[in-house]
Amino acid sequence: MLEMRPNCECCDRDLSPSTGGAMICSFECTFCASCAKGVLQGKCPNCGGDLVPRPTRAPMLLGKFPASTIRKVKPAGCVAASTS
Repeated sequence: MLEMRPNCECCDRDLSPSTGGAMICSFECTFCASCAKGVLQGKCPNCGGDLVPRPTRAPMLLGKFPASTIRKVKPAGCVAASTS
């Protein structure tokens, strides 16, 4: 089950688990669509993997399967992953 992190690691924008707008890599690093498509150019700055739209979780299931409340933020913001 996805961790459904609550925020963008770059800009700390809140990301709802039940609406779109979040992008993730295969390690569940989480970014808002704006940061993912902008500065990150579709690549995770942590692993270099592709950032894809995160699926949503139905609001009726959040009680039984809550999203994470642990916020992860890069203090200096994000830079694009190296392409080497």
